[in-house]
Amino acid sequence: MSTEKLGKILKSVASRMRADFEQSQNFNHNGEAGTSREVLIQEFLSGYLPAHVEAVHNVEVIAANGDVSPQSDIVLIDRGTPPFTTLQGFRIIPNECVYGMIEVKTKLDGVQLADACNKISRLRSMPKTAFRPISGVIPRTTKAYGATHKYFPTSGMIVAFSSLNLETIGNHLMNWCKVRNPIEWPDSVWVIGKGHLQWGDPRTGALFRSPTSGASLFQIDTDPQQDILLSLAIHLNIHFSDAWMNPLDLLPYSGATPLGTHSKTWTP
Repeated sequence: MSTEKLGKILKSVASRMRADFEQSQNFNHNGEAGTSREVLIQEFLSGYLPAHVEAVHNVEVIAANGDVSPQSDIVLIDRGTPPFTTLQGFRIIPNECVYGMIEVKTKLDGVQLADACNKISRLRSMPKTAFRPISGVIPRTTKAYGATHKYFPTSGMIVAFSSLNLETIGNHLMNWCKVRNPIEWPDSVWVIGKGHLQWGDPRTGALFRSPTSGASLFQIDTDPQQDILLSLAIHLNIHFSDAWMNPLDLLPYSGATPLGTHSKTWTP
């Protein structure tokens, strides 16, 4: 499939998403409208994420030390994640299995942007420690946010159906980021019909997958004949095609829970 043909397909997908979103605005209950909004983005993600990454919503992320994430709109997880709890669509996800999160906003402004940034920062700060070592294998690492990690760090993106002027959103984002380290910054911000914000090299103009110290924030306006979805699909593929995790160790999650009593031993 040529890029031109894929672009035309995604342009029609974007038009349909906006139409479905406008229809969801007629819902009387805010919760129903919010769920519909998240499902639209989730369905798009499911079609363009790498096969080993799954987009889920209505989840709670927990860490082995007891930390619990704030409510997240969409969480991107390893497809082999064990279903800790599945009750009426609700799931509990071990943080080690989380590759990223996406906050979905109806209309993005300064307040909504700060809320999304705070959630991304909070989830990314949760520890990922419950892995089983693989003997005889050279340990794998990932470089991101100006550091080297022994796991795939949690990515954070914001997707909005509408927003203030994109330049205004960029100013709000810079004000939020300038008093924080890159490890807390969102990777990118996407607004359907307008464009996106992404970090890059101020000298060459090359875009970065994730922010790092010294990066500049670039505003990329969408082509009037296209929308953000082709760029977003490519960005998702670049961002998560190499997402990885070592085998999950569930033992640390048992905490002090007694697993049984050793009552007898046989020796051959």
